[in-house]
Amino acid sequence: MEQSGNSASVRNAIPATLAQPGAARFWLAVLVTGVGTGVSAAALTLLLEAVQHLLWPGSGATLLEAAAHAGAWRHVLVLLGAGVLTGIGQIVLVRLSSGNGIDITEAIWFSAGRLPVVRTLGSAVLSVIVVGMGVSLGREGAPKQAGAVIANAASDTWHLSDEQRRLLVACGAGAGMAAAYGVPLGGALFALEVLRGALSLRMVLPALLTALIATAVSWVALPDAPTYLIPAYLNSTSVTIWALLAGPVAGVVSVVYVKMIAFADRNKPQGWRRLLAPSLALGALGVVSIKFPQLLGNGKDIAQLAFVGQVAPALLLSLLFLKPLATVLCMGSGAPGGLFTPSLALGALLGAVLGHAWSWLWPGVPPGLFAVIGAAAVLAATTQGPISAVVLIMELTGRDRSFIVPLLLAVAAATLVARTLEPRSIYEARLTEEQVEARRRAREASP
Repeated sequence: MEQSGNSASVRNAIPATLAQPGAARFWLAVLVTGVGTGVSAAALTLLLEAVQHLLWPGSGATLLEAAAHAGAWRHVLVLLGAGVLTGIGQIVLVRLSSGNGIDITEAIWFSAGRLPVVRTLGSAVLSVIVVGMGVSLGREGAPKQAGAVIANAASDTWHLSDEQRRLLVACGAGAGMAAAYGVPLGGALFALEVLRGALSLRMVLPALLTALIATAVSWVALPDAPTYLIPAYLNSTSVTIWALLAGPVAGVVSVVYVKMIAFADRNKPQGWRRLLAPSLALGALGVVSIKFPQLLGNGKDIAQLAFVGQVAPALLLSLLFLKPLATVLCMGSGAPGGLFTPSLALGALLGAVLGHAWSWLWPGVPPGLFAVIGAAAVLAATTQGPISAVVLIMELTGRDRSFIVPLLLAVAAATLVARTLEPRSIYEARLTEEQVEARRRAREASP
């Protein structure tokens, strides 16, 4: 009996080599997941861009530029349209399966990665459409959902064990992020550190291969270039000391932000309110965006400007409060979307504001460097994934180790403070207290 149990354990485990029982099926599922996720991420990204260019036309190359030159009526009508579409979409999607939402983290930890296929893919398509229309949420949520669904289907096809399925779904979601942003290493680490909750050696190779394949496939249709273009910033004593002080502040702000997201998720509209609430909320966002077009979209454009020091201090301070409120408003209305880029944008705004204040005491540091470090700190604290956050920032900007010391200091301090004050990451915001505790015990028991 003991020998039979050991054999079953070997078959269900993550195969480290091609010679283990069931290894061929597992690695074939990894390959199919990577290819499918890359194709899906490219298609969803192109769909988002098509919607954006159709509804926000103009000479501007970005949503921010187009919205800044658009008439007030377009802001209101497009966002009202996004609200109506969200309301109808949510009514339709909720009838496709039970439950109020599709949460990858909850599925990985408590359902072995099993997801409702049609509803999850429907939510992904709805997400990229409304984000393209200007909803203040991230575009990475859709390719993550698509990657997770493909991984789940591959697990069914090749009869993978629950442990293998759980890992593959996390890898598929991470590969979706990797393909959408061109960050194969960061996407792999995100899958393990944030979604799977374990940086185990036996899990690293599947995550790397899935993310690498998906990214390479997506580059057929998407550009192979850094998401953010920044100059070659250098380290200094001033910015190192600032990072030590700003890190804990970023941790506290991140905890407040996670709690706001959790509150918004718990209070999403139910019943007939699903149809009305998005129109009211997104219509209000459209009105406010007439004066603050930076509130539209996932925050990539304003983060880019902050990274190169091209945002006035007064506007930075206003957006530091308005942008996270816009994200919470959109999520609370029931609009689907991601939280990665909005969190990064919040960190960029926070770092830039704190950096301007620091420059009054110790001038000489480029303001954009403060924004980059702030983005990494808040991203690490909200996801509680410091390693993946650092790698993601380096891949997203295409920069080397020139300012790695203050970056690491801010990330470590922010993550430590956030973990001390709040056990949830932004991706665990909808979990109950019992689920958070169960996940904590499971993570501690992982090898």
